[in-house]
Amino acid sequence: MPKLGMEPIRKAALVKATITEIGRAGSLDVTVSQIAKRAGMSSALAHHYFGSKEDMFLAAMRHILTLYGAEVRGALALAEGPQGRVKAVLAASFSPANFRREAVGAWLNFWVLAQTVPQARRLLAIYQQRLRSNLLSGLRPLAGSKAEALAECLAALIDGLYLREGLKSGAPDGAAAVATAMEYVNCQIRGKQQ
Repeated sequence: MPKLGMEPIRKAALVKATITEIGRAGSLDVTVSQIAKRAGMSSALAHHYFGSKEDMFLAAMRHILTLYGAEVRGALALAEGPQGRVKAVLAASFSPANFRREAVGAWLNFWVLAQTVPQARRLLAIYQQRLRSNLLSGLRPLAGSKAEALAECLAALIDGLYLREGLKSGAPDGAAAVATAMEYVNCQIRGKQQ
């Protein structure tokens, strides 16, 4: 009989191993056996907890999104004023934690998976809605009626800058990405005021 309380520990180990293996491979072309081995358990136990590699990957993305959400909430708690709120969301989006090789690999594969897997598409839609909502909380006082359109464009810019920084040779420059996105916001707000 298994020890009580081992399931959450083993699931967490499998989630971490999934993220590591996908980051190492740079794709979803990893086996449950590789993931289980990295987590220090058998493939059968991994299947017992998650059922499939796809389920493990979705759990891994939920974990990454949970960490990202906590980072955003922490940054927003310290933000001052509407512009500070927008900058806080940007800073969290381009933080060093989001540019770890494993996180970049997971995000890239998550976007691909969302094209064909309804659960991944739903998870991506939740991320996009939360990002938009967090951006709007700062943009509404700054951009008025242009806030909705600006939030959509800024969310797309965040994803694009993330891809550029995550895939370029050399270290990603999150601060430069934040500065680029804030310059876009400021240009749009100045345009509204003219």
